[in-house]
Amino acid sequence: MKDRLNHYTESLGLIQLREKIAQFYKEKYSVEVSPERIALTVGTSGAFLVAYSILLSSKDKLLMTDPSYPCYKNFSYILNINPVFAPVDKSTNYQLTAEQLKEFKDIKAVQISSPNNPTGNIYKKEILKGLINYCDENGIYFISDEIYHGLVYNEKEHTALEFSDNAIVINGFSKYFCMPGFRLGWIILPENLVRKAEIVLQNVFIAPPTISQYAALGAFDKQHLDKITEEYRKRRDFLYNQLKDIFNIDAKPEGAFYLWANIEKYSDNAFKFANELLEKAHVAITPGIDFGENNTEKYIRFAYTKDIEHMEEGVKRIRAFLGL
Repeated sequence: MKDRLNHYTESLGLIQLREKIAQFYKEKYSVEVSPERIALTVGTSGAFLVAYSILLSSKDKLLMTDPSYPCYKNFSYILNINPVFAPVDKSTNYQLTAEQLKEFKDIKAVQISSPNNPTGNIYKKEILKGLINYCDENGIYFISDEIYHGLVYNEKEHTALEFSDNAIVINGFSKYFCMPGFRLGWIILPENLVRKAEIVLQNVFIAPPTISQYAALGAFDKQHLDKITEEYRKRRDFLYNQLKDIFNIDAKPEGAFYLWANIEKYSDNAFKFANELLEKAHVAITPGIDFGENNTEKYIRFAYTKDIEHMEEGVKRIRAFLGL
C-alpha cells in the first residue's frame, strides 16, 4: 500500500512478470517465448475460460480424456461447448494417442493435462509430439494444461511449446509455486490469438490481482522450488509404498500429487466407499466418478498434500476401516 501498488495492471498482466515467465521457459525448457504471447489470468480457471471462449463456438467439439479434471467439461457446459470423451486406462498409461484421436470426427480442439489429474501420469515425449503434429496437420487447436509441471519425479516433463508455436499452454502459480490462494495463472498463445484473449480479459476480469502479480515476481527461486519437488517426492514414495499392498495401483505416480487406486476388491461404488471412509474413519479422498465415467466407479484418488505424519495416521485409519 505504501508503494501504491494497489491499482489495476494492464489486462494482460504486469510486463515484468510476463518477462519472468518467458525467462522461466527459456531456462527450464530451452524454449523462446515472447512476453507478448503471455497473458496473466485469475487462476488457471480463468485461463481455461479465456481459451475456450476464443477458440470454440457454441456446439463445437472439445476432446478430452476420461478420466480427467472435471472442470474441463464443466467449463464446456458453461460456454455451450460439446465435451467429447476419449476413454483411457492403464493400457495406454492414461494417455491419449494420435491413433486414438484419429477415431474422432469434427473435433475443434483437444485438451490434455500432463502431469495428469487424477492419475499423476506424464505424457511421453513421442506421444505428446505425435498428438501435437496431428492437431497442427488437421487444423485442431491443442490445449495443454501444464499446471503440475515442476512436480515431476522420474523423467523430464515436456511443454507443448517444444513441438509447436500453435499450442495453447496453460499454467499458473497454485501448484509448483505453492500459491493457490493468490489466484494467478497464465496462458501462452499464438500471436494471432493474443488480442482476442485480451478483449475477453478486459471485459470479464479487467485485470489479474495486482498484489498477487507483485508477489509472484519473487516466486522463481529454483533452489526453493527444488526443495518443494523433493518434499513431494518423499510424500509420493511414502504413500505409494503404504497403499500398494492395500489397493491395486496401476502405476506409481510420475508427477503432480495424486495417486489413483483401484478399490474393486472392496467395493464397486467409489462414491459410497469414499463417503463411508469419511464418516467412519474421518479420512477424505475423492471418488473416481468425479473424473469421468470410464470404469471410474472402481477407483479413488488420494492427494499427498499433507505431511508424512498426517498421512501415516490416515493410512492407519484406512487399515482399521478395512479390517486389515
